[in-house]
Amino acid sequence: MKWVDTILGRTKPKPANLDALFAVPGAAITLEASMGLKSAGAAAVCFKPASGYDFASACNEIGELLALSGKDTGSTVSQSEDSYGYHWIVVHDDDMSDLVTTVHMVNASLAERGYENQLLASVFAFRDDDGGVASLVYLFKRGTFYPFVPGPGGGERRDNQKELQVQGALTGEVPLEADLTRWFPIWGAPV
Repeated sequence: MKWVDTILGRTKPKPANLDALFAVPGAAITLEASMGLKSAGAAAVCFKPASGYDFASACNEIGELLALSGKDTGSTVSQSEDSYGYHWIVVHDDDMSDLVTTVHMVNASLAERGYENQLLASVFAFRDDDGGVASLVYLFKRGTFYPFVPGPGGGERRDNQKELQVQGALTGEVPLEADLTRWFPIWGAPV
């Protein structure tokens, strides 16, 4: 049926490369050295919950697995839902490697259970000395990263200049999203 899909213009998205997440600790070092952005010790996985017992069971299993993992790593994990109905698994850990490993485990666990289409993004939070926030966002469906920097003073404004500076600093460190229209704002991310 592949030729039928080609004729009809249907394409199958390429699978995300979750191993790209393991480049985040190196990117964190680069961001601290070049821009003064330090890990906030927080990251989150965002996904659209599916209905049904199987999905709820998978989320419960992941929660139990994270609780056990947190005992070994010192990570704390919480879950929340935003106003758009997206579910967030939030991880706090001062060790960037443990943070990335836990986020990878959540993404991989959901993907292995057949819910890769539900995964939206993973968000890693950074802060500067003045309290400014920046996020490095991994788009699951694209397998790429992009920066998201809210503007100073609150509200829903972005600091596009700083986003481009972060992009420049991370060139070659992580696979960056080249299409700037896919740099979606993540207002109210719980990280």
